[in-house]
Amino acid sequence: MMKATKVLYITSEITPYLPESEISTISRYLPQGIQERGREIRTFMPKYGNINERRNQLHEVIRLSGMNLIIDDTDHPLIIKVASIQAARMQVYFIDNDDYFQRKATFTAEDGTEFADNDERSIFFVRGVMETVKKLRWVPDIIHCHGWMTALTPLYIKKAYADDPSFRNSKIVYSVYDDDFKQSFPENFSEKLYLDGIEASDIEAIKNQNVSFADLTKLAMKYSDGVIQGSEAINQDVLQAAQNSGLPLLTYQNPDNYIDAYNDFYDVVWENANK
Repeated sequence: MMKATKVLYITSEITPYLPESEISTISRYLPQGIQERGREIRTFMPKYGNINERRNQLHEVIRLSGMNLIIDDTDHPLIIKVASIQAARMQVYFIDNDDYFQRKATFTAEDGTEFADNDERSIFFVRGVMETVKKLRWVPDIIHCHGWMTALTPLYIKKAYADDPSFRNSKIVYSVYDDDFKQSFPENFSEKLYLDGIEASDIEAIKNQNVSFADLTKLAMKYSDGVIQGSEAINQDVLQAAQNSGLPLLTYQNPDNYIDAYNDFYDVVWENANK
């Protein structure tokens, strides 16, 4: 059986563009390590307003920009930027939009209050990645998602993009971290998710209700092909759901060996899903 050779990383944060954290550090060194082990990689994150474009040498990719994404009946222009981490020989693509990512913060205001539109920012980010990968004409075998900002990826891949040649055979690995948000997504969140291919039954578990971190993560796992416990301690409700899911599950790996463990896990997920 042919092995998975192309890995798409979708993440909420990467250092050095944002301060070091568990997610940003893994999202910086994992793609490099996987690339050094012989796989081809692409990496995406949001272009938050607190990322210094000049210092980090970001520039817009005109041929990839210019599309509008409709969310809740409103058009939002999709802007794609790119930068390079020279030491890793790795490019990072950024999803940008003035409505969602111009503010000088990631998920919360200065007083710690979570942005009320974080749900729409997540929708825009994930859909923006999908459309950009299509334009790149690059077909990922494994899609590895990091952070709740990426949690809608499995739903969209398996439903809205199920027949798209770019994603038809892609297998999804979802990493769960201790990055719980506190303010639930609003009751109309499920209504904003609809695209061709997504039916009411696909999102029944979150339909017309406030959506918590656990609810969103369980939705992500429902449409994933493998789950990784990215933090040593994660939401217990989510952990139990992962253990009961029947999916391949990789428990927490320490910083010394996680790259090799993840690399091996991609093959486990690929082979399990292609049985």
